[in-house]
Amino acid sequence: MITRKRLAAGAGALLAALTAGIAFPVAAAAGEPVGGSAPQVDLVLDVSGSMRTADIDGGTRMAAAKRAFNEVLDATPEEVQLGIRTLGADYPGNDRKTGCKDTAQLYPVSTLDRTEAKTAVATLSPTGWTPIGPALLKAAGDFAAGDGSKRIVLITDGEDTCAPLDPCEVAREISAKGVGLTIDTLGLVPSTKLSKQLSCIAEATGGTYTSVEHTDELTDKVNQLVDRAADPVVTPVATEGTDACATAPTLKSGLYTDREEFTQQRWYRVDVKPGQELRTSVSVAADRAVNPSYGVLLRAVTVHGREIVRGEAAGNGRTDVISSGLRYPKPESDEDDAPAETVCLQVTNSFSAGAGVKTTPGLPLELTVDVVDGPSKASDVASFGLGRGWWLLGVLILAGFVAGLLWGWVSRWRVAVWRTN
Repeated sequence: MITRKRLAAGAGALLAALTAGIAFPVAAAAGEPVGGSAPQVDLVLDVSGSMRTADIDGGTRMAAAKRAFNEVLDATPEEVQLGIRTLGADYPGNDRKTGCKDTAQLYPVSTLDRTEAKTAVATLSPTGWTPIGPALLKAAGDFAAGDGSKRIVLITDGEDTCAPLDPCEVAREISAKGVGLTIDTLGLVPSTKLSKQLSCIAEATGGTYTSVEHTDELTDKVNQLVDRAADPVVTPVATEGTDACATAPTLKSGLYTDREEFTQQRWYRVDVKPGQELRTSVSVAADRAVNPSYGVLLRAVTVHGREIVRGEAAGNGRTDVISSGLRYPKPESDEDDAPAETVCLQVTNSFSAGAGVKTTPGLPLELTVDVVDGPSKASDVASFGLGRGWWLLGVLILAGFVAGLLWGWVSRWRVAVWRTN
């Protein structure tokens, strides 16, 4: 996890320098927010025939979407480039092949002209099919090149009607391309089947799924997602782990990405000085169909192979991402010039590919490394996994012992009084 105080201090220093009129180049550290292109958002709206249904606040789903869009367009930050894409808006016929091509860019992803965008939205009328998969493929190409954040917000009232082009597989393909695109999904109908499909789309790209049943909820959520696109972008740094610690790359604090084959081991190295603490986590994503029951193991070992600490997690197929983490505090040294210790990080996964599924390229892996100043007594953190809670446990044990003695004394006194009487 990147230390927030460090980021805040860096931002404050940069702001002060700019205010004073000093211009100098700044190199971004691994995984830190960087400046660059404007954030981009593409709103993908379902305009299929089912949007005529009148079950949202006394009006049709389409009317609710239009009202929400108008309010969102008014509230969109100036720095955000926004576009609108439709699906099922133009073809009213029954030919499935034609209906599944029915997606169009209503308003290009660009600097927002609110009046023009509102006028375009006002012309929409519920019409045809629900080609979610084809619409997502087209939407992924709506963005201009750049390092700014890219986000698709899909709003629909029904599941895709254009299988076998599974929209969940489409989302995984988009994620596997490494374009840094997030897809958030909003469902206008509380349906289990719809929820499952939209959740899968969102999880494949690190996005979110939300079910909304009122206009105000839809407006608030879309506004929230558009605002989130304007947040600083944390750009992961690509690295390449090896099959042995001796040849592994040495990483500093930051956010890193890699690819790991099925059941493969990847090694990385981190230098930890006396008095520092290593905090690291890893996430491995299944961007294709995999068999249920899998896990990830993260180990910190010495250069001689002795295990220091480990973190592990298991999954059963209910999520496409599995994560684990660990902490290793290195005690202070009596020597002022004590050398740093090289800690080897080993990442292993137990994913297995489904029948007919390609095993290359490897699964997306994201590794967070943070080396910070350790606690005053590093050994406290590892005391039975309790950290500072060790002292609280001791107090509770002592209090229980004293309470037991008092209760025993009172019980014996009551028995003695009863016998006397």
